[in-house]
Amino acid sequence: MASLKEMRDRIGSVKATQKITKAMQMVAAAKLKRAQEQAENARPYASRMASVIANLAAGVGDDGPRLMTGTGADQKHLVVVATADKGLAGGFSTNVIRAARDHINSLIANGKTVEIVAVGRKSRDQLTRLFGDKVVKTFELSEHKTVGLHSAQPIAELLAQKFEADEADKVTLFYSQFKSVISQVPSSRQLAPAEVDADASADAGALYEYEPSEEDILETLLPRNLTTQILAALLENQAGFFGAQMAAMDNATRNAGDLISALTLQYNRSRQAQITTELIEIIAGAEAL
Repeated sequence: MASLKEMRDRIGSVKATQKITKAMQMVAAAKLKRAQEQAENARPYASRMASVIANLAAGVGDDGPRLMTGTGADQKHLVVVATADKGLAGGFSTNVIRAARDHINSLIANGKTVEIVAVGRKSRDQLTRLFGDKVVKTFELSEHKTVGLHSAQPIAELLAQKFEADEADKVTLFYSQFKSVISQVPSSRQLAPAEVDADASADAGALYEYEPSEEDILETLLPRNLTTQILAALLENQAGFFGAQMAAMDNATRNAGDLISALTLQYNRSRQAQITTELIEIIAGAEAL
């Protein structure tokens, strides 16, 4: 059985841990508000961009830019997996990686060629362990203080370059969609060829006359749309990470409190037993005299 000093030291250690988890919870809560606003503000822009592309695509048909029409094949797949750089957020990154892993394994089982771009350290570490040299490029978001266009632009340029060079027939992005503090949903989105909303195309094709032509506009707009979709996903990830971290640190703080209570009770009982034993020894010694 542990001595009273060892028990006091352990209680002190758990209390120090509780202070850290409480501080991390407060920091995550403070960062979550701004991250949530950024994610929510990016959604209408990304949605409107997709609508504009659908309108333009209605007047182009099958002769549009490659980022919209694709290569005509379905053999080479490029999978982008976006997670967090840091941990202590429960299963946030693991859930995204699990969804991507199942998709990648399904592609490999069907004889497809797969390459992986890992965004975030957690994605890099786990996917490199699972799929080895299939991870062709990694990006770390912690290189920048904030998530912005400077984070999404290099990723978008790499994807566009590989797609235009016939190194990929389809590009799919896996990320975590922010729903609420306690709900982050692993999601996927096809980035290339760009998915066109059929409803929007049916509504708008002949309503506008474009100058320059739709093809010229799409040539410029599609790479920007690629950056926009990646940025929106990174912002969703950021909000989801802080939400998951806040919930995880809240659970850790409460668990530490429960452990402190249990250890304190155990310490008090051991101390009382020791005092009782000493009193018995004193009384027995006095009677012996």
